[in-house]
Amino acid sequence: MSSKTYEPIPAQRVAFLGLGVMGYPMAGHLARAGHQVTVYNRTTAKAIAWCAEHAPTDAPNGALNHAETPRQAVEGASLVFCCVGNDDDLRSVVLGPNGAFAGMAPGAVLVDHTTASANVARELYAHAKELGLHFVDAPVSGGQAGAQNGVLTVMCGGDLAAFDAARPVAMAFSKAFTRLGDSGAGQLAKMVNQICIAGLVQGLSEAIAFGERAGLDMDQVLDVIGKGAAQSWQMDNRGKTMVAGQFDFGFAVDWMRKDLGLVLDEARRNGAKLPVTALVDQFYADVQQMGGRRWDTSSLIKRLK
Repeated sequence: MSSKTYEPIPAQRVAFLGLGVMGYPMAGHLARAGHQVTVYNRTTAKAIAWCAEHAPTDAPNGALNHAETPRQAVEGASLVFCCVGNDDDLRSVVLGPNGAFAGMAPGAVLVDHTTASANVARELYAHAKELGLHFVDAPVSGGQAGAQNGVLTVMCGGDLAAFDAARPVAMAFSKAFTRLGDSGAGQLAKMVNQICIAGLVQGLSEAIAFGERAGLDMDQVLDVIGKGAAQSWQMDNRGKTMVAGQFDFGFAVDWMRKDLGLVLDEARRNGAKLPVTALVDQFYADVQQMGGRRWDTSSLIKRLK
């Protein structure tokens, strides 16, 4: 369990839709912060398990529940958090007669942590406006460990008032929760994040493979160059595990390819030139062909060994 401490704020009634590797611990932080949490997950057994895990010790008010539909989950909630797989998953839990928008009270805010397209963010923002609701696109960075430890970096797009309403509660699972502009800005910022990661991991992979071919002790080399201009989060957290051939750290190659697909689609729309990103995307396709769909993103080095 995380040792995170929580800012004392008034308890709110909130909902969380989607209890995957990110959503499950994120919802847990909301419960530990004292909020009344109702959860929804497509597989109900996981929602039941979440309630059983958190209710005895984590919820001071004991108000944890699960619902059979998103609409039921959000009833009475001032804030709704969502973290699912992709654009289609997001639409399926937000729209329709059993979707979240159908059950939210006027003025309620839906904060979506899915890494999705900027287009779907703008679509749902506009639909929310028509219904008297609020929608904030808020993809996260920090991976499974960041979710478990409550230290995610959250990139937000949407109206300032909705952002301000969500931020104090969302800090239960965040270390930074920042508005970057209007609807879609959060998703675009997450794309920038993934472009940076793709290039860094490929560069680190090539460097380690080169050093090993040259007969260097790469653990020692990483210790040395990690104190200089080559230092990065990827080097600090993945360099030595790449040397050791360990690739089980949460953010899977399949997910990265999904994210890079969003990046490349957006680049085709806005005219950005991303030659390195497009190349690394194909390198990740090679890793998938090697059986590495569930390996973490640092497994790019497997192509070079």
